[in-house]
Amino acid sequence: MKMMAMALRRITLSPWQTALTALTIPSTTTTTTTTRPHSTLMSPPVVSLDLPDVWPPNSSHFHFPPPINYSNGHRAAVIDGKLIAEEIRSRIGSEVRRMKESIGKVPGLSVVVVGQRRDSEIYVRNKIKACEQVGIMSTITQLPDDCTEEHVIDAVSSFNVDPSIHGILVQLPLPQHLDEGKILDAVSLEKDVDGFHPLNMGNLAMRGREPLFIPCTPKGCIELLIRSGVEIMGKKAVVIGRSNIVGLPTSLLLQRHHATVSVIHAFTKNPEHLTREADIVITAAGVPNLVRGNWLKPGAVVIDVGTNPVEDPSCEHGYHIVGDVYYEEAVRVVSAITPVPGGVGPMTVAMLLLNTLDSAKRAYEFS
Repeated sequence: MKMMAMALRRITLSPWQTALTALTIPSTTTTTTTTRPHSTLMSPPVVSLDLPDVWPPNSSHFHFPPPINYSNGHRAAVIDGKLIAEEIRSRIGSEVRRMKESIGKVPGLSVVVVGQRRDSEIYVRNKIKACEQVGIMSTITQLPDDCTEEHVIDAVSSFNVDPSIHGILVQLPLPQHLDEGKILDAVSLEKDVDGFHPLNMGNLAMRGREPLFIPCTPKGCIELLIRSGVEIMGKKAVVIGRSNIVGLPTSLLLQRHHATVSVIHAFTKNPEHLTREADIVITAAGVPNLVRGNWLKPGAVVIDVGTNPVEDPSCEHGYHIVGDVYYEEAVRVVSAITPVPGGVGPMTVAMLLLNTLDSAKRAYEFS
């Protein structure tokens, strides 16, 4: 016992590990027994380990490798998500017309929006416009920022039982006072076109299982890679950000495509070093210009999911959108990259339309 105690004293924790321990590990054996009376484990429940991913406010946190010589004039190929999405939407529109002509029905999508966020306004505006263009019927339910969970769940429940609605989308993120998990659980599995239901996410994680819906942004990212001729199998991939909306399902989907995946988050040590080893980088951290040219492996492929509003009085809406990647540095290093805007955003919308169409085909047994 004495030797064990000496060994334990030699263990050193990093500052964030020390903070995490203080937050989640009970200080006495009595407390541990009270908290988990039937457990033989010392580790706490995994949900108690959750901490918000707050990225450092400036790049001084990171240790950059030596600068890359950009003088050779190299420019990456631009992956045109807008063009690819237009091709997909054209096919969706044809299918919607065929459905209407054959059975007199069209797919229906309902969007539930709580509060007012700039990024959410952009997404919803684009989604409704896209629905109109392909012939999908769409509705918006706008709720105030201070509404209760019951109000949101009531709105969702009304669409669950509406046979004309085949897709329900709760625009994320929600205000902090709302339980996001509880609200998403209220969405019918058969209408979960965002793919966030635990059963859809679980089936995505398990080999041999097929989810009813794959989350739209990860699905769009993979479609961009495949249509651009990028080999995924056996490649090293890094996903920056681990949100339930993008980071987590993207990492799961890449694994289903047989990539070797690393997930970078706000507590990762030396993230730039890990990222620079990747053949494929998909970033969804929500931090403007986080990923610099020195983070990237020459010849890598970059999918930038970031849509970060930056104040700009000269723009129509008072801001412009930038990605997580410092684009002008990255294009001189990588082989291919998505622009922001015009990259992943249009693909996310196209995948939402496709999921809604697939849901309606299942509901009407239309093939």
